[in-house]
Amino acid sequence: MLSRWSGSFQIAAVYVGTVVGAGFATGKEIVEFFTRYGFYGFIGILIAGYIFIFTGTKIMLISARIRASSYEEFNQFLFGKKIAGIINFFFLIMLLGVTAVMISGSGAVFEEQLGVPKSIGSWSTIILASLVLMMGMRGVFTVNSFVVPIMICFSVILFFSTLGNVDFFKTLTKVPDEVITVKMILSPFAYTAFNLALAQAVLVPVAYEVRDEKVIKHGAILGGIFLTIILLTGHFSLMTLPDVNRYEIPSAVIMRTAASQLYWMFILVIYGEIFTSVIGNIYGLQRQISSYIKLPSILIIAVIFLIALIISEFGYGRLLGYIYPVFGYISLLFLVLVWKSKAGKE
Repeated sequence: MLSRWSGSFQIAAVYVGTVVGAGFATGKEIVEFFTRYGFYGFIGILIAGYIFIFTGTKIMLISARIRASSYEEFNQFLFGKKIAGIINFFFLIMLLGVTAVMISGSGAVFEEQLGVPKSIGSWSTIILASLVLMMGMRGVFTVNSFVVPIMICFSVILFFSTLGNVDFFKTLTKVPDEVITVKMILSPFAYTAFNLALAQAVLVPVAYEVRDEKVIKHGAILGGIFLTIILLTGHFSLMTLPDVNRYEIPSAVIMRTAASQLYWMFILVIYGEIFTSVIGNIYGLQRQISSYIKLPSILIIAVIFLIALIISEFGYGRLLGYIYPVFGYISLLFLVLVWKSKAGKE
Protein backbone atom coordinates (compact mmCIF):
# COMPACT_ATOMS: atom_id res chain seq x y z
CA MET A 1 0.00 0.00 0.00
CA LEU A 2 2.82 2.37 0.93
CA SER A 3 4.62 1.78 -2.37
CA ARG A 4 1.41 2.48 -4.28
CA TRP A 5 0.85 5.77 -2.49
CA SER A 6 4.52 6.61 -2.91
CA GLY A 7 4.18 6.01 -6.64
CA SER A 8 1.01 8.11 -6.75
CA PHE A 9 2.79 10.97 -5.01
CA GLN A 10 5.69 10.79 -7.48
CA ILE A 11 3.24 10.99 -10.39
CA ALA A 12 1.46 13.92 -8.72
CA ALA A 13 4.80 15.68 -8.20
CA VAL A 14 5.82 15.24 -11.84
CA TYR A 15 2.38 16.46 -12.98
CA VAL A 16 2.62 19.60 -10.83
CA GLY A 17 6.29 20.19 -11.60
CA THR A 18 5.70 19.99 -15.34
CA VAL A 19 2.76 22.41 -15.35
CA VAL A 20 4.24 24.89 -12.89
CA GLY A 21 6.87 26.90 -14.73
CA ALA A 22 8.18 30.42 -15.16
CA GLY A 23 4.84 32.21 -15.53
CA PHE A 24 3.05 30.09 -12.92
CA ALA A 25 5.82 30.20 -10.31
CA THR A 26 6.47 33.92 -10.58
CA GLY A 27 2.76 34.79 -10.57
CA LYS A 28 2.84 36.30 -14.05
CA GLU A 29 0.82 33.50 -15.62
CA ILE A 30 -1.87 33.54 -12.91
CA VAL A 31 -2.26 37.30 -13.40
CA GLU A 32 -2.47 36.92 -17.18
CA PHE A 33 -5.24 34.32 -17.15
CA PHE A 34 -7.11 34.88 -13.87
CA THR A 35 -6.25 37.65 -11.39
CA ARG A 36 -6.74 40.46 -13.88
CA TYR A 37 -10.42 39.40 -14.10
CA GLY A 38 -11.15 39.79 -10.37
CA PHE A 39 -14.01 37.61 -9.12
CA TYR A 40 -14.46 36.13 -12.60
CA GLY A 41 -10.85 34.97 -12.36
CA PHE A 42 -11.66 33.13 -9.12
CA ILE A 43 -14.50 31.28 -10.87
CA GLY A 44 -12.11 30.56 -13.75
CA ILE A 45 -9.63 28.93 -11.36
CA LEU A 46 -12.32 26.59 -10.00
CA ILE A 47 -13.13 25.56 -13.56
CA ALA A 48 -9.45 25.13 -14.40
CA GLY A 49 -8.92 23.02 -11.27
CA TYR A 50 -11.67 20.61 -12.27
CA ILE A 51 -10.22 20.31 -15.78
CA PHE A 52 -6.75 19.58 -14.38
CA ILE A 53 -8.15 16.81 -12.18
CA PHE A 54 -10.50 15.23 -14.72
CA THR A 55 -8.50 15.64 -17.93
CA GLY A 56 -5.06 14.96 -16.46
CA THR A 57 -6.39 11.66 -15.11
CA LYS A 58 -7.94 10.78 -18.45
CA ILE A 59 -4.76 11.55 -20.43
CA MET A 60 -2.75 9.19 -18.24
CA LEU A 61 -5.36 6.42 -18.25
CA ILE A 62 -5.63 6.59 -22.03
CA SER A 63 -1.84 6.44 -22.31
CA ALA A 64 -1.65 3.35 -20.11
CA ARG A 65 -4.47 1.56 -21.93
CA ILE A 66 -3.22 2.16 -25.47
CA ARG A 67 0.41 1.56 -24.33
CA ALA A 68 1.61 4.90 -25.73
CA SER A 69 5.26 5.47 -24.79
CA SER A 70 5.50 9.03 -26.17
CA TYR A 71 3.26 11.98 -26.97
CA GLU A 72 3.74 11.13 -30.66
CA GLU A 73 1.90 7.82 -30.20
CA PHE A 74 -0.71 9.47 -27.99
CA ASN A 75 -1.50 12.09 -30.65
CA GLN A 76 -1.67 9.41 -33.33
CA PHE A 77 -4.44 7.83 -31.29
CA LEU A 78 -6.26 11.15 -30.77
CA PHE A 79 -5.89 12.79 -34.19
CA GLY A 80 -5.33 9.80 -36.47
CA LYS A 81 -2.10 8.88 -38.27
CA LYS A 82 -2.76 11.10 -41.30
CA ILE A 83 -2.52 14.41 -39.45
CA ALA A 84 -0.63 13.28 -36.33
CA GLY A 85 2.69 14.17 -37.95
CA ILE A 86 1.65 17.81 -38.35
CA ILE A 87 0.20 17.90 -34.83
CA ASN A 88 3.35 16.40 -33.31
CA PHE A 89 5.52 18.92 -35.13
CA PHE A 90 3.30 21.67 -33.76
CA PHE A 91 3.66 20.36 -30.20
CA LEU A 92 7.40 20.11 -30.67
CA ILE A 93 7.45 23.82 -31.55
CA MET A 94 5.23 24.52 -28.53
CA LEU A 95 7.59 22.73 -26.17
CA LEU A 96 10.59 24.52 -27.64
CA GLY A 97 8.92 27.93 -27.34
CA VAL A 98 7.84 27.37 -23.75
CA THR A 99 11.26 26.03 -22.80
CA ALA A 100 12.62 29.35 -24.08
CA VAL A 101 10.16 31.13 -21.76
CA MET A 102 11.39 29.04 -18.82
CA ILE A 103 15.04 29.77 -19.54
CA SER A 104 14.23 33.46 -19.91
CA GLY A 105 12.31 33.25 -16.62
CA SER A 106 15.30 31.74 -14.82
CA GLY A 107 17.40 34.61 -16.12
CA ALA A 108 14.75 37.08 -14.91
CA VAL A 109 14.97 35.61 -11.37
CA PHE A 110 18.74 36.13 -11.26
CA GLU A 111 18.60 39.61 -12.81
CA GLU A 112 15.55 41.13 -11.07
CA GLN A 113 15.87 39.53 -7.65
CA LEU A 114 19.59 38.83 -7.18
CA GLY A 115 21.16 41.56 -9.29
CA VAL A 116 23.13 38.95 -11.25
CA PRO A 117 23.42 39.09 -15.07
CA LYS A 118 20.58 37.29 -16.81
CA SER A 119 22.99 35.14 -18.84
CA ILE A 120 24.37 33.55 -15.65
CA GLY A 121 20.88 32.47 -14.61
CA SER A 122 20.12 31.02 -18.03
CA TRP A 123 23.39 29.11 -18.33
CA SER A 124 23.16 27.79 -14.76
CA THR A 125 19.74 26.37 -15.59
CA ILE A 126 21.00 24.75 -18.78
CA ILE A 127 23.97 23.08 -17.08
CA LEU A 128 21.99 21.80 -14.07
CA ALA A 129 19.12 20.55 -16.24
CA SER A 130 21.54 18.69 -18.53
CA LEU A 131 23.01 16.85 -15.53
CA VAL A 132 19.54 15.82 -14.31
CA LEU A 133 18.39 14.72 -17.77
CA MET A 134 21.37 12.40 -18.10
CA MET A 135 19.64 10.33 -15.38
CA GLY A 136 16.49 9.95 -17.50
CA MET A 137 13.07 9.51 -15.90
CA ARG A 138 14.66 8.78 -12.51
CA GLY A 139 16.15 12.27 -12.47
CA VAL A 140 12.81 13.86 -13.37
CA PHE A 141 11.05 11.96 -10.55
CA THR A 142 13.73 12.83 -7.98
CA VAL A 143 13.81 16.58 -8.65
CA ASN A 144 10.03 16.94 -8.71
CA SER A 145 9.53 14.87 -5.53
CA PHE A 146 11.86 17.28 -3.74
CA VAL A 147 10.73 20.64 -5.17
CA VAL A 148 6.93 20.25 -5.37
CA PRO A 149 6.17 19.74 -1.62
CA ILE A 150 8.28 22.81 -0.79
CA MET A 151 6.47 24.77 -3.49
CA ILE A 152 3.04 23.88 -2.07
CA CYS A 153 4.12 24.87 1.45
CA PHE A 154 5.36 28.25 0.28
CA SER A 155 2.19 28.90 -1.70
CA VAL A 156 0.17 28.40 1.49
CA ILE A 157 2.62 30.51 3.54
CA LEU A 158 2.40 33.34 1.01
CA PHE A 159 -1.39 33.24 1.17
CA PHE A 160 -1.58 33.42 4.96
CA SER A 161 1.09 36.14 5.03
CA THR A 162 -1.14 38.43 2.95
CA LEU A 163 -4.49 37.42 4.44
CA GLY A 164 -4.58 40.08 7.14
CA ASN A 165 -3.35 42.95 4.96
CA VAL A 166 -6.61 43.65 3.13
CA ASP A 167 -10.34 43.17 3.30
CA PHE A 168 -10.07 39.66 1.83
CA PHE A 169 -13.67 39.00 0.84
CA LYS A 170 -14.14 42.49 -0.55
CA THR A 171 -11.08 42.08 -2.74
CA LEU A 172 -12.05 38.53 -3.72
CA THR A 173 -15.53 39.50 -4.88
CA LYS A 174 -14.42 42.64 -6.71
CA VAL A 175 -15.79 42.66 -10.25
CA PRO A 176 -13.58 44.36 -12.88
CA ASP A 177 -14.84 47.41 -14.75
CA GLU A 178 -14.46 45.74 -18.14
CA VAL A 179 -17.41 43.81 -19.56
CA ILE A 180 -17.32 40.04 -19.83
CA THR A 181 -15.49 39.12 -23.03
CA VAL A 182 -14.99 35.91 -25.01
CA LYS A 183 -11.33 35.94 -23.94
CA MET A 184 -12.40 36.09 -20.29
CA ILE A 185 -14.80 33.16 -20.70
CA LEU A 186 -12.29 31.03 -22.60
CA SER A 187 -9.43 31.84 -20.24
CA PRO A 188 -9.63 28.74 -17.94
CA PHE A 189 -10.12 26.45 -20.94
CA ALA A 190 -7.28 28.00 -22.95
CA TYR A 191 -4.99 27.92 -19.92
CA THR A 192 -5.60 24.27 -19.05
CA ALA A 193 -5.58 23.16 -22.70
CA PHE A 194 -2.20 24.77 -23.23
CA ASN A 195 -0.65 23.30 -20.09
CA LEU A 196 -2.11 19.81 -20.55
CA ALA A 197 -1.04 19.69 -24.19
CA LEU A 198 2.53 20.40 -23.05
CA ALA A 199 2.36 18.15 -19.99
CA GLN A 200 1.54 15.11 -22.13
CA ALA A 201 5.22 15.05 -23.14
CA VAL A 202 5.93 13.80 -19.60
CA LEU A 203 2.59 12.36 -18.45
CA VAL A 204 2.37 9.89 -21.35
CA PRO A 205 5.75 8.16 -20.80
CA VAL A 206 5.19 8.20 -17.02
CA ALA A 207 1.87 6.38 -17.42
CA TYR A 208 3.50 3.94 -19.84
CA GLU A 209 6.20 3.04 -17.31
CA VAL A 210 3.92 2.83 -14.24
CA ARG A 211 0.98 1.00 -15.91
CA ASP A 212 -0.82 0.37 -12.59
CA GLU A 213 -4.11 2.19 -13.22
CA LYS A 214 -4.90 2.75 -9.54
CA VAL A 215 -1.52 4.40 -8.96
CA ILE A 216 -1.93 6.47 -12.13
CA LYS A 217 -5.46 7.57 -11.24
CA HIS A 218 -4.63 8.49 -7.64
CA GLY A 219 -1.47 10.32 -8.76
CA ALA A 220 -3.25 12.32 -11.47
CA ILE A 221 -6.13 13.29 -9.16
CA LEU A 222 -3.70 14.29 -6.40
CA GLY A 223 -1.66 16.32 -8.88
CA GLY A 224 -4.78 18.11 -10.10
CA ILE A 225 -5.79 18.93 -6.53
CA PHE A 226 -2.31 20.30 -5.77
CA LEU A 227 -2.46 22.48 -8.90
CA THR A 228 -5.84 23.85 -7.85
CA ILE A 229 -4.52 24.70 -4.37
CA ILE A 230 -1.48 26.47 -5.82
CA LEU A 231 -3.63 28.42 -8.28
CA LEU A 232 -6.09 29.51 -5.59
CA THR A 233 -3.48 30.53 -3.01
CA GLY A 234 -1.49 32.32 -5.71
CA HIS A 235 -4.57 34.22 -6.89
CA PHE A 236 -5.59 35.17 -3.34
CA SER A 237 -2.12 36.61 -2.71
CA LEU A 238 -1.73 38.38 -6.06
CA MET A 239 -5.08 40.14 -5.85
CA THR A 240 -3.72 42.10 -2.86
CA LEU A 241 -0.89 43.67 -4.90
CA PRO A 242 -1.70 47.09 -6.45
CA ASP A 243 -0.78 47.41 -10.16
CA VAL A 244 0.04 43.72 -10.26
CA ASN A 245 0.33 43.76 -14.06
CA ARG A 246 3.52 45.84 -14.08
CA TYR A 247 5.73 43.29 -12.29
CA GLU A 248 7.72 40.54 -13.99
CA ILE A 249 7.78 38.46 -10.77
CA PRO A 250 4.82 39.73 -8.67
CA SER A 251 4.84 36.81 -6.22
CA ALA A 252 8.39 37.71 -5.12
CA VAL A 253 7.34 41.34 -4.59
CA ILE A 254 4.55 40.15 -2.27
CA MET A 255 6.87 37.84 -0.33
CA ARG A 256 9.42 40.63 0.14
CA THR A 257 6.71 42.80 1.74
CA ALA A 258 4.62 40.24 3.63
CA ALA A 259 7.31 37.81 4.84
CA SER A 260 10.72 39.32 4.22
CA GLN A 261 12.45 36.77 6.46
CA LEU A 262 11.53 34.05 3.97
CA TYR A 263 12.24 36.11 0.87
CA TRP A 264 15.52 34.56 -0.23
CA MET A 265 14.27 31.04 0.36
CA PHE A 266 11.22 31.88 -1.73
CA ILE A 267 13.45 33.01 -4.60
CA LEU A 268 15.08 29.58 -4.53
CA VAL A 269 11.62 27.97 -4.60
CA ILE A 270 10.64 30.05 -7.64
CA TYR A 271 13.81 28.96 -9.38
CA GLY A 272 13.10 25.33 -8.45
CA GLU A 273 9.61 25.57 -9.94
CA ILE A 274 10.99 26.92 -13.20
CA PHE A 275 13.66 24.23 -13.22
CA THR A 276 11.18 21.34 -12.89
CA SER A 277 9.27 22.60 -15.91
CA VAL A 278 12.47 22.97 -17.93
CA ILE A 279 13.56 19.38 -17.34
CA GLY A 280 10.04 18.10 -18.09
CA ASN A 281 9.82 19.93 -21.41
CA ILE A 282 13.34 19.00 -22.49
CA TYR A 283 12.75 15.37 -21.53
CA GLY A 284 9.68 15.26 -23.78
CA LEU A 285 11.48 17.02 -26.64
CA GLN A 286 14.49 14.74 -26.42
CA ARG A 287 12.34 11.60 -26.53
CA GLN A 288 10.40 12.89 -29.51
CA ILE A 289 13.43 13.98 -31.54
CA SER A 290 15.32 10.77 -30.72
CA SER A 291 12.64 8.79 -32.54
CA TYR A 292 13.55 10.62 -35.77
CA ILE A 293 17.27 11.39 -35.38
CA LYS A 294 19.66 8.75 -34.06
CA LEU A 295 22.14 10.87 -32.14
CA PRO A 296 23.42 10.68 -28.53
CA SER A 297 20.82 12.05 -26.11
CA ILE A 298 23.21 14.60 -24.63
CA LEU A 299 23.88 16.06 -28.09
CA ILE A 300 20.16 16.42 -28.81
CA ILE A 301 19.66 18.06 -25.41
CA ALA A 302 22.51 20.49 -26.11
CA VAL A 303 21.02 21.55 -29.47
CA ILE A 304 17.56 22.01 -27.92
CA PHE A 305 18.99 24.22 -25.19
CA LEU A 306 20.96 26.28 -27.70
CA ILE A 307 17.85 27.00 -29.80
CA ALA A 308 15.77 27.77 -26.69
CA LEU A 309 18.48 30.11 -25.39
CA ILE A 310 18.43 32.10 -28.64
CA ILE A 311 14.63 32.41 -28.52
CA SER A 312 14.74 33.46 -24.86
CA GLU A 313 16.67 36.60 -25.73
CA PHE A 314 13.41 38.21 -26.92
CA GLY A 315 12.42 38.79 -23.29
CA TYR A 316 10.43 36.88 -20.69
CA GLY A 317 7.43 39.21 -20.36
CA ARG A 318 6.94 39.56 -24.11
CA LEU A 319 7.25 35.82 -24.71
CA LEU A 320 4.76 35.04 -21.97
CA GLY A 321 2.24 37.58 -23.25
CA TYR A 322 2.20 36.26 -26.83
CA ILE A 323 3.13 32.57 -26.74
CA TYR A 324 0.94 31.38 -23.87
CA PRO A 325 -2.48 32.68 -25.02
CA VAL A 326 -1.99 31.70 -28.68
CA PHE A 327 -0.83 28.17 -27.87
CA GLY A 328 -3.64 27.89 -25.33
CA TYR A 329 -6.36 28.57 -27.87
CA ILE A 330 -4.88 26.22 -30.44
CA SER A 331 -4.62 23.47 -27.82
CA LEU A 332 -8.37 23.62 -27.21
CA LEU A 333 -8.83 21.03 -29.97
CA PHE A 334 -6.52 18.69 -28.06
CA LEU A 335 -8.63 19.17 -24.93
CA VAL A 336 -11.89 18.43 -26.75
CA LEU A 337 -10.50 15.23 -28.31
CA VAL A 338 -9.32 13.97 -24.93
CA TRP A 339 -12.77 14.61 -23.48
CA LYS A 340 -14.41 12.75 -26.37
CA SER A 341 -12.14 9.71 -26.16
CA LYS A 342 -13.73 6.58 -24.73
CA ALA A 343 -10.42 4.90 -23.89
CA GLY A 344 -10.00 6.84 -20.64
CA LYS A 345 -13.45 6.10 -19.25
CA GLU A 346 -13.95 3.90 -16.20
